[in-house]
Formats: sequence, structure tokens, C-alpha cells
Amino acid sequence: MTMLDPDSDRLQPTWRKPAGILGLMIALALYAGLVARLAEPIGRLPVLAQTVAYIVLGTIWLLPLRRFLIWMETGRWG
Repeated sequence: MTMLDPDSDRLQPTWRKPAGILGLMIALALYAGLVARLAEPIGRLPVLAQTVAYIVLGTIWLLPLRRFLIWMETGRWG
């Protein structure tokens, strides 16, 4: 099977990509809302602790992203 083969699975549109993009946007909006709700308690922490908290919260959403993108592309979770 070559890249130019019209029967290739990669060339067939799937529902996973639009659903995945929509799901990702919803999940990120919910996560951003959660972080925004934590802004006041985090703001009462010392500056160094605030920095660490926002670095952790700003990167933690990336953990499930790889598997999610693999699912959007292949239909498998890993």
C-alpha cells in the first residue's frame, strides 16, 4: 500500500478528527475554568509557590494529549 493508494485508511475521512478537535476544545475550556477558579487561592501563596503552581498547571494538560492525538489519527489509545 502506497501513499497514493486511494484505498489507504489514512486517506479516508473519519469522525474522530472533528470529534477530537471539538472534545479537545471543550476539555481545554473546562480545564482553563478550573485553573481560573484556583487563581484566588494560588494568588495568596508566596510568589515562588505561585510560579511553581502555574508552571505545573500550565503543563499538566499536556500529559493526556499524546494519547488523545494518537486516537484521533489511528483509533487506538496508544
